Amino acid sequence: MSSINTNLSAMTALQSLKSTQNAMNKNQNQISTGLRVGEASHNASYWSISTQMKSDNGALSAVKDAIGQSKAMINTFTSAMDKALTYLNKMKAGLVTASQPGADLAKIQEEFKANIEGMKSAAGSASFNGQNWLAGAATTVNLVTSYDGVANKVGMLAINTADTSLFTDPTTPATGAGLLGDVALINLSGATAAQIATHLGTVDTAITAVTKGSAMLGANKALLETQEEFISALSDSLTAGVSTFIDADMNEASTRNQALQTQQQLGVQALSMANQNSQMILKLFQ
Repeated sequence: MSSINTNLSAMTALQSLKSTQNAMNKNQNQISTGLRVGEASHNASYWSISTQMKSDNGALSAVKDAIGQSKAMINTFTSAMDKALTYLNKMKAGLVTASQPGADLAKIQEEFKANIEGMKSAAGSASFNGQNWLAGAATTVNLVTSYDGVANKVGMLAINTADTSLFTDPTTPATGAGLLGDVALINLSGATAAQIATHLGTVDTAITAVTKGSAMLGANKALLETQEEFISALSDSLTAGVSTFIDADMNEASTRNQALQTQQQLGVQALSMANQNSQMILKLFQ
């Protein structure tokens, strides 16, 4: 039946054209943004998952920054510890020389004084971002090493600075205060052979302790480097996961766009033909 009030063919063609246009708009938005899921309305589940994954990835990025700072901090302390070992080895050699009869103890003591001041300076200046593990009372320092998105928990690495504290107070070292407290009190003035032997034992003990502390720093730096590699790999995995959920396949989007353009052209033609059918009714009255 033909009606001048209702053109069902035109209505059908128009609805089809609108549907094609909506699909084109959605597809073009994917092409322009590169996102298949740009907001929750596109796919609530994928959007929610990807948002959480991006949040966790941001936390992992902060962990990587923290690990980088910790490595730089340990490098600073390790350099100072190595410098202290250099001074201790000089003092050890000086004590061996002092053991020789007729050695100039006063001159060797002057060298010791310079070495001790050098160790104090190294310990006092080994500061990084307000942290100094070589000068001050022993304490436990916690370094950020990981983030658990499931438990929402930050992983920490505990370091006891008792293994690195060279002086409790570099300005006024006291006996037993820090790894080098006793070394700082060595005085060869009028020292006997037995006293020199005792001093040699003190220095050797200090070398062992500082070496242990330096090794501890190196081991923890290696651990941080391993953790940093793992965090990087985990971050890459999360980034790939987010991409899987929300990124558009540009090849597919481009192919779909061409198909939709063809559908749009056909829809316009179908609508035009449907509108022309109404004009045919006029010919019946001629």
